Amino acid sequence: MSTAKPSPSSPSSPSSSPSSTSYDARFRVWRGDAGGGDLEDFKVEVNEGEVVLDIIHRLQATQTPDLAVRWNCKAGKCGSCSAEINGRPRLMCMTRMSVFSRDDVITVTPLRAFPVVRDLVTDVGFNYKKAREVPAFVPPEGLGPGEYRMQQADVDRSQEFRKCIECFLCQDTCHVVRDHEENKTAFAGPRFLMRVAELDMHPLDAAAEHGLDRKKNAQDEHGLGYCNITKCCTEVCPEGIKITDNALIPLKERAVDRKYDPLVWLGNKIRRRGEQ
Repeated sequence: MSTAKPSPSSPSSPSSSPSSTSYDARFRVWRGDAGGGDLEDFKVEVNEGEVVLDIIHRLQATQTPDLAVRWNCKAGKCGSCSAEINGRPRLMCMTRMSVFSRDDVITVTPLRAFPVVRDLVTDVGFNYKKAREVPAFVPPEGLGPGEYRMQQADVDRSQEFRKCIECFLCQDTCHVVRDHEENKTAFAGPRFLMRVAELDMHPLDAAAEHGLDRKKNAQDEHGLGYCNITKCCTEVCPEGIKITDNALIPLKERAVDRKYDPLVWLGNKIRRRGEQ
């Protein structure tokens, strides 16, 4: 018995499957520099399995060779290709075209919280400045490299925060930074408050023995009080780090305990009196 081959118009034919054919998508891409700019409209081919960064590269190759875009690994691990896609901070290399309808107009703009250099490239130097302001890990006295010993639970807690790829999407979406330029001098942002929280949780960090109170440092130097835990930073994190629940809220709780708990206050007062 012979089996009939599917006709070209048959639904089972790969050539007629909508998901396997290319189509023209409508893109609006911001073009300009620090002096100003505007959105430009493009029609560009999209193929199955592609991501937004593929389309931006195709635009560079076929229509706008001078389009500026920052990228590196194209694997969601370097954080370079951060942008805002339809208003949401995302990695272009991790945003699949399949999440959009073929009728959608896809808008790609630079990160709004930071100054534009050109087109989709922004100056994220603010973040590196804040990184340098966070006091580093203080190793415990008497232990050399390779001699540190920690409980696995403590390792796991810190390891979550170490997954950060420095994409700065959390910094971009945080309205304290995004909507209030004047806050930048006093507020480190979620990425670096998370770093302070990680160090404060570290069982081997000896900062306190050297006179550094990380909770007070977070409050006084890095603007912990500005954060009102809206969880927008957690929502855009491509690594799925629970920035708000596992870093910022616990750090806030410990800072409040240190500053307002009456027993802690009394203990500190007695300790200071005994040192006189």
